[in-house]
Amino acid sequence: MSNTRDEQRCDVTGVTADGAAWLASAGTYPRSTRALWEERPDAPVVLPCGTAFDVVGAPAIFGRRMLDRLWDEGPGSGPVAVFRGRMLLFAAPGTAQRLPSLLHWEEFGRTGAIPPLLCHGTGDAVTLPAPTAADAPSPTRPDSRWLVAPDTRHPWLPGPEIVLWAAVRAARAAVRISIFPPADQGAKVYDVSRRR
Repeated sequence: MSNTRDEQRCDVTGVTADGAAWLASAGTYPRSTRALWEERPDAPVVLPCGTAFDVVGAPAIFGRRMLDRLWDEGPGSGPVAVFRGRMLLFAAPGTAQRLPSLLHWEEFGRTGAIPPLLCHGTGDAVTLPAPTAADAPSPTRPDSRWLVAPDTRHPWLPGPEIVLWAAVRAARAAVRISIFPPADQGAKVYDVSRRR
């Protein structure tokens, strides 16, 4: 992995002014949103999905596996936050509508390998961590923070196919594959190595 990519991945301390402008653009009243953040920069915010971004919510551990796949084997990610035990992956508008059918098509719903992903799109709103400045101290709530903070007015956002790819890769990494059948837990085992 290149140093530039490592630096991008590690620079997660807070939302920049351009990133805050992009987040605020999702709301109906961007100036009011920015004024709220100036007054209370440590408060979580609720923003609508579907215009500037969609959000895919995953359980924290599985979401971290997805994020690792996106950075280690794929194109990277857009902004990513953790809020109350869920990983929130920002995706291109329209992802929330398309991703469930792609997951169903992959037939992972019946295997249980991919946990339920919550897709927030048009008509939905999500609560996001406070957009603390990059030079501010870390947030007081460790369960509410930016992992990859917005830093530009036009961030790259993965589409449904890339999010699907990351979910499938994360599920495959979590499943141990063995060529031996599972042991029968009720079977009696005899030591035949000492037979004469």
